[in-house]
Amino acid sequence: MQYHRPAWAPDEIDIERPSVARMYDFLLGGSHNFAADRALAQKSMQAWPDLPYLARANRAFMHRAVSHISRAGVDQFLDLGSGIPTGGNVHDVAQAVNPQARTVYVDSDPVAIAHSNALLGQVAHARVLHADLRDPQAVLGDPVLTGHLDLARPVAVLMISVLPFVPDEDDPARLVAAYRDATVGGSYLAMSHGTKDYEPKTTGEVQSLYAQTSQPGTFRTREQIRALMDGYELLPPGLVDIIDWRPATEDAEPDPLGGDVARYSMLAAVGRLG
Repeated sequence: MQYHRPAWAPDEIDIERPSVARMYDFLLGGSHNFAADRALAQKSMQAWPDLPYLARANRAFMHRAVSHISRAGVDQFLDLGSGIPTGGNVHDVAQAVNPQARTVYVDSDPVAIAHSNALLGQVAHARVLHADLRDPQAVLGDPVLTGHLDLARPVAVLMISVLPFVPDEDDPARLVAAYRDATVGGSYLAMSHGTKDYEPKTTGEVQSLYAQTSQPGTFRTREQIRALMDGYELLPPGLVDIIDWRPATEDAEPDPLGGDVARYSMLAAVGRLG
């Protein structure tokens, strides 16, 4: 099927192959996605109707984690697999606590990078790096990062629902360790990850559908996800269901899924490097 190419789409983009970043943008209600992305996202929602709620819960966890880390005194953030900018980005949350907070956004999707540059180009203390997080040496050595973040000071590394799209053959534990070892004591890791523990049949169906994208997804067990954070001391309450990581209590709206953690099937944690 031939899809119409929007005027804003970079020429090098294959608009006929769905992208995880653009599907996530669609699930969040964004407009920077193509027909192929929407078609596969809608097909995935047939298998798992709650996917839009998962996307929002994931975004809300990021907000809570960044806010907590900022209040703990960290003012540098490395957002790996940052995706397409939407309301309440990392720098928005961090700079609400400390206006001098610095953020580097990293993504490999050209559409995500194009829109990040357009929307964040004039934002103070925010930079955008087009790179693949699976190459830590290239990311950590890029002048965009080294010129903006001081790795001799604590940095918060964010891996928000990005490791599901790193297959086992790329050794996600090795990647996490590479970023961990590049940071100093007092640094943090915030992670969310889909789990197959609750709904193995449904998550298996979605995983099969995501195999059609440029970045196939992998759901993992709680034990596998916890192992990815080796070397970090997990902040209370530890690795928990995503809606249970320090949920907002003031002016909180009722949970759209009634607090059913199986319908979310996502875990989250924040760890500190001693």
